Amino acid sequence: MTVPALQLRGISKRFGALLANDGISLTLEQGQVLALLGENGAGKSTLVSILFGHYLADAGEITVFGQPLPPGAPKAALAAGIGMVHQHFTLAERLTVLDNVMLGLEPLWQPFSRRDAQRARLLETAQRFGLQVEPDALIADLSVGERQRVEILKALVRGARILILDEPTAVLTPQESAALFASLKALVATGLSIIFISHKLDEVLAVSDRIAVLRGGRLIAELDAAGASKADLAEAMVGRAVQPAQRAACLPGAVVCRLRHASVAAKPGLRSIDLELRAGEVLAVAGVAGNGQHTLADLLHGLVGLDSGEMQLLGQDLAPRSRDGLEFLIRSGVARIPEDRHAAGVVGDLPLWENALLEQYRAPTFSRWGLLKRKRARAHAQDIVQRFDVRGLEDRGLDTLTRSLSGGNMQKLILGRALTGDPEAGRRPRLIVANQPTWGLDVGAVAYVHQQLLDACAAGAAVLLISEDLDEIFAIADRIAVMHQGRLGVARPRADWTLAGIGLAMAGSGAAEAAHAA
Repeated sequence: MTVPALQLRGISKRFGALLANDGISLTLEQGQVLALLGENGAGKSTLVSILFGHYLADAGEITVFGQPLPPGAPKAALAAGIGMVHQHFTLAERLTVLDNVMLGLEPLWQPFSRRDAQRARLLETAQRFGLQVEPDALIADLSVGERQRVEILKALVRGARILILDEPTAVLTPQESAALFASLKALVATGLSIIFISHKLDEVLAVSDRIAVLRGGRLIAELDAAGASKADLAEAMVGRAVQPAQRAACLPGAVVCRLRHASVAAKPGLRSIDLELRAGEVLAVAGVAGNGQHTLADLLHGLVGLDSGEMQLLGQDLAPRSRDGLEFLIRSGVARIPEDRHAAGVVGDLPLWENALLEQYRAPTFSRWGLLKRKRARAHAQDIVQRFDVRGLEDRGLDTLTRSLSGGNMQKLILGRALTGDPEAGRRPRLIVANQPTWGLDVGAVAYVHQQLLDACAAGAAVLLISEDLDEIFAIADRIAVMHQGRLGVARPRADWTLAGIGLAMAGSGAAEAAHAA
């Protein structure tokens, strides 16, 4: 019997009244992939943070290859062979691959750099694990899949024997995901142990050996991947059967928003794109991060202006207003769901009720002569909390600081704010620009967000879905277009696309046009 790579016994952690981890015990064997599943707020991040030394557990112990792991000591975790690849890469784009791998490996007081030795070490590690890279390439010039390879190599060069992967395929094309899974199999074959955190249940079943499910801070299920199903995992995560989003059949209506030869010089910019968004239709834009989708969302949110071309909303030319158009677009019925809910969706240090009002506080419903109608504002926030099932307000209610909410509940708040608008004015959103609306959300929260978007669409709104999750796109889109290097391809009906074809188009392959059809 080999010694387990990792053992957690009775790990508990409390934050005030919230019991984030409640006596969790887990074992990770050598050469095993253990998937860690759970709703947003189930305790996964807290558990991993304790394992990596960022948090100190209130109770319990951790052993790595039979040796006790000192609590609250990230250096000890690294020395014990624990490495982590975060969902959002931590690479310096203007440095080379070798420079990024070397960061932190050599002490500051060392009078010279052993660059040649580190290069040899990197190349040897890359060859041994089948993760080929070019040491002198700039990170900025690499694809997303290549950058992830560098992140994994950073951990392996430091001697990682246990690798924690947090949502590793969130920004990858299907081809890049397949390459990653092949690499993981090679890593596991050498004896490496992996903790795989993902909300994509197909991937979990394909990659993992065992699956652990957390709910409400407790370990409520641990099972072999070979005997599990997506439905079983989804029900274990949320405590009930999860129904996929359903939509009523409807024909596309009038054009709500139109872009003609629209160009934005920002980097990444837009290069003469054409786009028509119709009432009652979901049009999805797919693409690898950094190809202009963020700029497209900012344009339709009124945060950037056109450098050339035309933009119309409900038949009105918006180009003259483009430099300060956010408030105008909101008044015109544009609902915005930004990509980064923490940085652009909410002000984390404001209470929930103020965040629920951020885009409507000047409306007559909520203010008069520059003074806020607090009672009405709080009633509006309470309505959003109830209608959109925002949780995590047990201690302070509507005065809860928004940054304390889980990702899923923060997204529900943003969704409720966008879709509710000014209730007394009776304005329903005419255009919903949803940029990565379910990024990092669990299966239950994803189904809820999808249903809300489809319901708004059935009520006559046009929905622009910008997503890197192809499962999401195929689940709710009517038409799909692919963006690459600032150019937007032709939007075609969903049935005309295959997963392979859309992946090729995302990668900029010239064969994509020929491969899109089934």
